[in-house]
Amino acid sequence: MLSRLAAHVVPFFGRLTVTSDPGARLEPGSILVVNHTSTADPALVLAALRKRLAVEPVLLATAGLWRIPLLGRALTREGHVPVHRGAAHAAAALDHAAVALASGRHVMLYAEGRIPTRPDSAENPPEAFRTGLARLAEATGRPVVPIGQAGARRITSGGRVKQIAGVLTAPVRRPCLHVHIGAPLRLPADVTAATELAHGAVTAAWRTAAGALGEPAATRATATATATADRRL
Repeated sequence: MLSRLAAHVVPFFGRLTVTSDPGARLEPGSILVVNHTSTADPALVLAALRKRLAVEPVLLATAGLWRIPLLGRALTREGHVPVHRGAAHAAAALDHAAVALASGRHVMLYAEGRIPTRPDSAENPPEAFRTGLARLAEATGRPVVPIGQAGARRITSGGRVKQIAGVLTAPVRRPCLHVHIGAPLRLPADVTAATELAHGAVTAAWRTAAGALGEPAATRATATATATADRRL
């Protein structure tokens, strides 16, 4: 339901475009990792995956969504997984995700673990990743597909009043939105190395998405990466 709803609703709020790497594909039971910038970005990515690949993944999302009437029941019915951050049973989300992967379903998660607190609507590279993604990939042996999205902050960002205003005006503004799907990768067993590799791949996918929208941060990130590479030569 969520993916179908997103596919119908997102075009009402903005103009979504989707691209992918030449080798992008989704094996059964793939782990999809996405940069997190806004409360709107899950809808963007779900719509893009359904539009481009006819995929409806299991979503790992904050447990607070399950307290919303109707939505919580729909999330449970479709097998989505609540994440109880800071709770004693927070790690149980990874166990449930592993079960979904073993059944052949794709699992979509946000390795940053939070939305940036910045008030502006501009793009920035993904924040540091937590280790849950690496631990899930190591435990299941499943491939990881990096996905970058940009433009969600043009719909909603900042404080509560600004977020509400953004949602109400988006159908008039219809901002440009972009999702880029990267080629799958296998993460190494070492958690630190795996986390860094995944972060770099999602950053590259985000850079492509942000660049498609002409976001200045994409250009700055590319220049920084190039300078870093030059220093290593």
